[in-house]
Amino acid sequence: MNSLWQAQASRIFADIAELSRDPKEGITRESYGPGESAAIAYLCDYALARGLEVNRDRAGNVIFQRRDDSGLPAIWYGSHLDSVPQGGNYDGLAGVVAGLLCLCRLDQEQVRTAWPFRVLGLRGEESAWYGKSYIGSRAVMGGLTGEDLQRVNRFSQKSLGDALQSVGADLDAIRRQQWLIEREQFAGYLEVHIEQAESLEKAGQAIGIVPGIRGNLRHNRVRCLGEDGHSGAVSREDRHDSVFAVSELVARIDECWEQWLAAGQDLVVTVGTLGTNSAHHAVSRIPGEVSFSLEIRSLQQPTLERFHALILHEVRLIEARRRVIFEFDERVDTAPAAMHQPWVELFSRLTREQGWAGMQTPSGAGHDAAVFANAGIPSAMLFIRNQHGSHNPHEAMDVDDFVRATEVLYLASQELNP
Repeated sequence: MNSLWQAQASRIFADIAELSRDPKEGITRESYGPGESAAIAYLCDYALARGLEVNRDRAGNVIFQRRDDSGLPAIWYGSHLDSVPQGGNYDGLAGVVAGLLCLCRLDQEQVRTAWPFRVLGLRGEESAWYGKSYIGSRAVMGGLTGEDLQRVNRFSQKSLGDALQSVGADLDAIRRQQWLIEREQFAGYLEVHIEQAESLEKAGQAIGIVPGIRGNLRHNRVRCLGEDGHSGAVSREDRHDSVFAVSELVARIDECWEQWLAAGQDLVVTVGTLGTNSAHHAVSRIPGEVSFSLEIRSLQQPTLERFHALILHEVRLIEARRRVIFEFDERVDTAPAAMHQPWVELFSRLTREQGWAGMQTPSGAGHDAAVFANAGIPSAMLFIRNQHGSHNPHEAMDVDDFVRATEVLYLASQELNP
């Protein structure tokens, strides 16, 4: 076990936690906000003190590279630096720190690799702030639109365009959907990340190798419109009850989900928000409106499409039976992503050779690696065991597990060839 990495990683994580601690609970590094910027500033100081070069791309993301970098196409270590509100400290940050430690060691030991290696610290990965995920990596690849720049932060009401401009982004280039780092500069992308479930913890394994990342299909807001009425005066057959309509739909979705899992489909479904209109609801009032969110995830795009179609079919049946109307907002899609199989096999072999097992663990959560993979850039991911899930203040990671994953990343860096 690399004791220097243990000490350095522990210090980095503790220091950045203090810089981004939320007064209420947990860690908050708002996309393009002060906590995220403080983390970037800290890591820039760390890199400069160790002789690395620091740059920014035209989306405000931070780049670390060796001073003798050849400028040739590189393999990039990367992950994101923001967090959800009142989340944990390791989601995203662990991957940037792992890459930075590897790059420092390659430089200090003057290791010559077949490819240059660089670190990309991405901003704005979490959808919690602007209702869109992977903002930093999408921007790099020309994947944001002028409409995206009008998105509003759900807390501050600041537009995404203003937020990007505040960190020096080139809004004109983003609107033109240009690649903000030349496509030819990406020979590959490697991401270390905490697992956001507990399968590694349950299996007693420190490291997991990711074969693929589930895509998702979302509706951030669905409204069910019925008719308000007196709870005591309106009979069941005369009601247009939005709560019972939505309840029936959710129960039916769950029933179908269970059937699809039994048939061997990879599928996860979530209704993350659900509520009546707070301006109108009351104990003695039949609710005329319910709003909810809907998210479907799968490793297979056809599964996403077919289950979405099934839900729409069930909606039409419930509309007719309950005499309500469902209104869906714009559908938001992220395609599933397969990791580069030769690198999956390399990670697996190196992990086994170190005696750390290394089970394959599909990712249910989305990651920037999916954006790179779906752009045709060979990509691979390592998961680190996490004891308490993610997107919560109790997120946990053993530094020894982090060092194990970083060691596998470092060993892989020396074996990757053009």
